[in-house]
Amino acid sequence: MDVVVVESPAKAKTINKYLGKNYKVLASFGHVRDLPAKDGSVRPDEDFAMSWQVDGPSSKRLTDIAKAVKEADGLILATDPDREGEAISWHVLEVLRQKRALKDKKVSRVVFNAITKKSVLDAMANPRDLDEPLVDAYLARRALDYLVGFTLSPVLWRKLPGARSAGRVQSVALRLVCDRESEIERFIREEYWQIAATLGTPRSDSFEARLTAFEGKKLQKLDISSKEQADGIKSMLEGATFNAVSVEAKPTKRNPAPPFTTSTLQQAASSRMGFSATRTMQVAQRLYEGIDIGGETTGLITYMRTDGVQMAPEAITAARSAIAEVFGEKYLPEKPRYYSTKAKNAQEAHEAIRPTDFSRTPDQLRKFLDADQARLYEIIWKRAIASQMQPAEIERTTVEIEARKGTSTAALRAVGSVIRFDGFIAAYTEQREEEAEDEDSKRLPEIRSGEELKREEIVATQHSTEPPPRYSEASLIKKLEELGIGRPSTYAATLKTLEDREYVSVDKRRLTPEAKGRLVTAFLESFFEKYVEYDFTAALEEKLDQISDGKLAWRDVLRDFWNDFSGAVADIKELRVTDVLDALNEELAPLVFPAREDGSNPRICPKCGSGNLSLKLGKFGAFVGCSNYPECNYTRQLGGEANGDAAAGESGDKALGKDPYTGEEISLRTGRFGPYVQRGDGKEAKRASLPKGWTVESIDHEKAIALLSLPRDVGKHPESGKMISAGIGRYGPFVLHDGAYANLETTEDVFTIGLNRAVSVIAEKQSKGKAGRNGAAAALKDLGEHPAGGGNITVRDGRYGPYVNFAKVNATLPKGKDPASVTLEEALALIAEREAKGGGKKPARRAASTTKKTAASKSKKAKE
Repeated sequence: MDVVVVESPAKAKTINKYLGKNYKVLASFGHVRDLPAKDGSVRPDEDFAMSWQVDGPSSKRLTDIAKAVKEADGLILATDPDREGEAISWHVLEVLRQKRALKDKKVSRVVFNAITKKSVLDAMANPRDLDEPLVDAYLARRALDYLVGFTLSPVLWRKLPGARSAGRVQSVALRLVCDRESEIERFIREEYWQIAATLGTPRSDSFEARLTAFEGKKLQKLDISSKEQADGIKSMLEGATFNAVSVEAKPTKRNPAPPFTTSTLQQAASSRMGFSATRTMQVAQRLYEGIDIGGETTGLITYMRTDGVQMAPEAITAARSAIAEVFGEKYLPEKPRYYSTKAKNAQEAHEAIRPTDFSRTPDQLRKFLDADQARLYEIIWKRAIASQMQPAEIERTTVEIEARKGTSTAALRAVGSVIRFDGFIAAYTEQREEEAEDEDSKRLPEIRSGEELKREEIVATQHSTEPPPRYSEASLIKKLEELGIGRPSTYAATLKTLEDREYVSVDKRRLTPEAKGRLVTAFLESFFEKYVEYDFTAALEEKLDQISDGKLAWRDVLRDFWNDFSGAVADIKELRVTDVLDALNEELAPLVFPAREDGSNPRICPKCGSGNLSLKLGKFGAFVGCSNYPECNYTRQLGGEANGDAAAGESGDKALGKDPYTGEEISLRTGRFGPYVQRGDGKEAKRASLPKGWTVESIDHEKAIALLSLPRDVGKHPESGKMISAGIGRYGPFVLHDGAYANLETTEDVFTIGLNRAVSVIAEKQSKGKAGRNGAAAALKDLGEHPAGGGNITVRDGRYGPYVNFAKVNATLPKGKDPASVTLEEALALIAEREAKGGGKKPARRAASTTKKTAASKSKKAKE
């Protein structure tokens, strides 16, 4: 018997069925070791020696694997076919060697691009050795990320309190987002006018033509820059006669795009379905690892972390058969299409992302998949099918028109197109996020050269130039790929890290840099410019790829990087914080000192009128303060509105009126923690922060009084006779009764909720609490049966928040984790970790506390 090691339990369960009783398939649950998050894990002075640490759950799993290997004939490492998969196999092998579990047993490495019986059995028949250069590339990348993070982050913490950390690729991705925001801030809008004529043919068909030249001069986009100029041209056209000078029809062909890579799948899923990169990869992982389709569990797509665009010959043959069957022979080209990879080094995997079986159409599989899986599978199937179909045949027609009034002339153009044969468009069309309305796609009526056209309407429309759009996740991934920064397996994690560190926020699928993120980027650009340069990061990625190709030694690459980087860090350590702030004041001037509507100097304190505003650093991060502190206590949140300052006059506050009950003045103010309303002055003044979703512009006298009146008495509970109140706390809006809180859905509910609804909300919360205490909380999501048997794994909502449950084990979800997005693999890892800490249904808080005490005790002993 041979032991086979894969990453996930779902994958293990499926492969075990394929291989039979002569194999025992075990899961590593992803990476089994990592560099400890402390100084000294990578030691440049010892030729970049590394210390690896096995966490608790992984230790138990490795012990199980070692025990099985000792009783087996050999070990087969069958982790994913990319760099990370190779690294996991290497880690497992190293640990087994340390445990002396291998002895003289045969060790082999197999890779398969799809989890189907044929792919797995073919891979088992063609084993190979571990790919050492790929492992070296992993070691170099992991060491680089550690050295940058653990060397640069402490500098950030000392010089910029409130900053979290700086990563090698994340910092460059953040710079892209911040640079785009700076472009938008610097952008100056320009007005221009466009003139269009609606014309009619002698056959009474109408179409639109746009002005392209006037009085013999070809017009550029911004040439008509005033209303007077536009009205003059419009007046001339309204009295002109129109003739079709030429009509030209040109046939063109449009070829299909190649099948998906990781980045193009993430972009398409974002633009078509609104998926984040992380969500796309979670759904794709399930499709890859296997779905039960009528009693048979099989992988539906090939491996989803790849930058290759080619398909295997047998897949191309299968796609062509499906095209002939589903669309007809006329959609099938004479010869297969072959694509070449444009990525600088397509080493992460082999094939493009495609269905494992083209005969499984999206319609056939829909009943076996959830909504997200069905939608993602559909675009993968359609794009892969389309890549082997005939080109679309399009006829593009251009009509040149002359307008004449006396001696004045103008030229207009009408453009349209018609699809003569849809070709691959019958299966799949691109959908880009930022594509404007394409006037070329309009269909023109029959127009003959030389015929006179009837004027129906002349319209002049005013426009203004627009700043470049903020990046979406999809467009940022595309830009990173164009620059050669990052690799398919890193994009989703990079974007999630930026959000988790609160460096960027996502609004309507657009990435907006937070003040904290812009501060970090400005700091790095000012003092570590080389290390956030796009070309430098791309060149480093290329060196890492050369390591994976066996062309460079990984320690040589690390040595070259570390010599320069450590020197740059040593230099910055000597800088005073005042020097850093002076540099940031200049670098971030539009953010720190936004222009005021009255034109006054935005750097002068609006409260005292004599102090200079500047960035200040506090315990919770940066804010804007006055140089006359403590005599002047003016502060403003970084990125706060400066116009409020100017409008507020000498005091820096905006008066909203008086409280009708106390007669005290109510004002709107901005502090270092954001905007708030205040009633009265001095230490006894009542204050209330603006709740989430409320803007400074929306606050009036009525809203301020409502905020300051909180908590609000709703009425007495009909059973207990005790008062129910509504308010806003650190966790959002709530109702309170007899010491028990129940959450409300919106801030507005706090001000409008009546007694009946408040009683219902409290009763609902109490019923949930009882269910949780009785161990019978309703399941939010069923993840399916545990691979080892023993029942289903479910996601539930308890009194302390959402958790996963299996048999008698409950494991709390990480903070911020959406219960609906939990996958089986994530749940299994949480359950294994919980079992390692003591299993059972102990309260999660107590278990966590015990773990912390144990860790603290170990740390103390280590220091002694």
